[in-house]
Amino acid sequence: MREETARALAARGMEPGEVERIIQTALLEDLGAEWTDVTSTATIPADQLGTAEIVARANGVIAGLEVARAVFETVEQLCDEGGGGRTHWEAGVDDGAVVTRDAVLATVTGPTRILLMGERTALNLLSRMSGVATHTAAWARELAGTKATVLDTRKTTPGLRVLEKYAVRAGGGTNKRMGLYDVAMIKDNHKLAAGSITAAFEAVQRTYPNVTIQVEVTTVDEAREAVDAGAGFLLLDNMEPALLREVVEAVGERAELEATGGLTLEVARKVAETGVDYLSVGGLTHSSPIVDIALDLRVDPAGTR
Repeated sequence: MREETARALAARGMEPGEVERIIQTALLEDLGAEWTDVTSTATIPADQLGTAEIVARANGVIAGLEVARAVFETVEQLCDEGGGGRTHWEAGVDDGAVVTRDAVLATVTGPTRILLMGERTALNLLSRMSGVATHTAAWARELAGTKATVLDTRKTTPGLRVLEKYAVRAGGGTNKRMGLYDVAMIKDNHKLAAGSITAAFEAVQRTYPNVTIQVEVTTVDEAREAVDAGAGFLLLDNMEPALLREVVEAVGERAELEATGGLTLEVARKVAETGVDYLSVGGLTHSSPIVDIALDLRVDPAGTR
């Protein structure tokens, strides 16, 4: 990808090298080890130019436009197609935009072969990311007016975490931890292995003194034990609203509280109104339907470089 695109990705919190790895892996699935589209190579002159509009086929919230742009730039760098011709990208909206069917999201021009070779990978990533953003936006709207924020989880598509977590942000949500390395979460098995919540908390704090520690609790007593041990971030697992209120009353001034487990949009506001700080929803990334997005190509048969 070009330096300008890499800077744009970095500005949005996506590490360009990681995005490039994802794109190359996806392109390899589509184009094979020879980086070839046999149909386009056979039917389209290498010097033919085209213009493609990327168009929403459904309403939604858009995320991933710079990723889609990077796909076409990666194709032009990896594939000896189009005689070294370059693509030109012009965005029609910004990430986070709410769009309706038939909205033009971007226009890309360049060698027709490159446009078609990158089409499916660009659309797959853009549609997936926009689906996550759209789903997240529905939760954000439901929580509007409360102090609660919707969080994502680690239940992401393997290999796509950096993209899906960005899409959550584009939809108005907040990222939790990126992985097992940046935030410690003490869960049932850790408590069992260490002997108690307090012992587990102290062991993590001793071993990784600069890492944020969250403790999963299922009762008011466990919540009290966790904050007494020093925890400032609790995960309230599968609690009914009445129990959530009890925990908020007991320790809400001493720790941030995250509700999780079995949450749906139908109960989201009721849970938020208990006074918790966050609702974490694995479905943002593991169950979001895509936003249908297409590429409409226009070609002047006489138009070549």
